[in-house]
Amino acid sequence: MAQIREVVQQALTTGLLSIEAENQLRMLLASKYDREDFCAFMVLQNAAMAGSVKQESRLCRG
Repeated sequence: MAQIREVVQQALTTGLLSIEAENQLRMLLASKYDREDFCAFMVLQNAAMAGSVKQESRLCRG
């Protein structure tokens, strides 16, 4: 299974956190993780708040 920092890196690279990646993060965060993964997750949170990473689950569908 991927580490949190790997999922975060992909989201930062593409600018999109897919629904699949979001679900994977939920599962990873529910288990043990290290400080590096925690810090990576915080970077992702900041990027999402700044608008540089979009969450697929929050995009308007029309």
